[in-house]
Amino acid sequence: MSTTTVRAAAGPEAKRTIWSRLLTGSQGPLIGLIVLCVVFSVTSDVFLSARNFLNVIDQVTVLGILALGMTGVIIIGGIDLSVGSILALSCMVLGWLPQDYGVPFGVSLLLAIIAGAGCGLVNGLLVTRAKLPPFIATLTVMSVARGLANLTTGGEQVVGYPDWFTKLATVRHFGFLSATVAMFIILALAGWIFLRYRATGRSLYAIGGNPEVARLAGIKVLPLTVWVYVASGVLAGLAALVLSARLDSSQPSAGLGYELDAIAAVVIGGASLSGGIGGIGGTVVGVLIIGVLHNGLNLVGVSPFIQQVIIGCVIAVAVTIDKFRRR
Repeated sequence: MSTTTVRAAAGPEAKRTIWSRLLTGSQGPLIGLIVLCVVFSVTSDVFLSARNFLNVIDQVTVLGILALGMTGVIIIGGIDLSVGSILALSCMVLGWLPQDYGVPFGVSLLLAIIAGAGCGLVNGLLVTRAKLPPFIATLTVMSVARGLANLTTGGEQVVGYPDWFTKLATVRHFGFLSATVAMFIILALAGWIFLRYRATGRSLYAIGGNPEVARLAGIKVLPLTVWVYVASGVLAGLAALVLSARLDSSQPSAGLGYELDAIAAVVIGGASLSGGIGGIGGTVVGVLIIGVLHNGLNLVGVSPFIQQVIIGCVIAVAVTIDKFRRR
């Protein structure tokens, strides 16, 4: 075979390699985020302002924390539809215990996180012990947690928290960094290090790729699966604290639709719903894409209903790219 023939044959393969690299990991979503920023900077005069940038970061903090937990769940090939309802339950535990039972606020903070962990544990046990599909197991917990959130106060919100607590979300240290945003950054870094450099983190990818092969390789598939769902519940509890600090209230309707946004952020960030693929870096980019989309569309006056349509189309494109990449 001549050199010319070899080059001709290698040409399409080289092009496919370049495209596959762009579509793998967080590179493709990062390019999409840059394109969005360019488009909205042209259509809105205030989009690139420092104040608007800080607003976007504040607005995506709750979603970002939820999406970190969702990343682990999707990597192992699962799904968690309950994170929005767990967030609402944790919010109500935070406000209900001090209001009705005089529990010290610091203790209620811990109990709110424990409530999230408990719901995550139930999810994990339903998946691993009861052998329910993750969709059904987490759908069950979603319904139960939302019902419990409404039962605590009869569907009424709890208003008024200590000033030091609300200042965690409102006071900007160094002029730009609130405590809640700092917590999200620390959690994201910890998750990235865990998945990239810890053996247990790498095991999650093996479970998502093929649970049976992972089991035969000595990986404790069932315990790790439970712990992943517990971690998702804990992060939902932490997200509840952030949301309550921002709103200075707890509402049983909090978190409606957040589970879908969290899944969307992870998938847009390059994770595969089939499991075995994903990462914290891509998830953070996916969260920023959703935040920039909502912010930019609000600035240009697009209806919230149309925004839902656009977000749905973005999710469809992300899943299509995942299927194309796998082929």
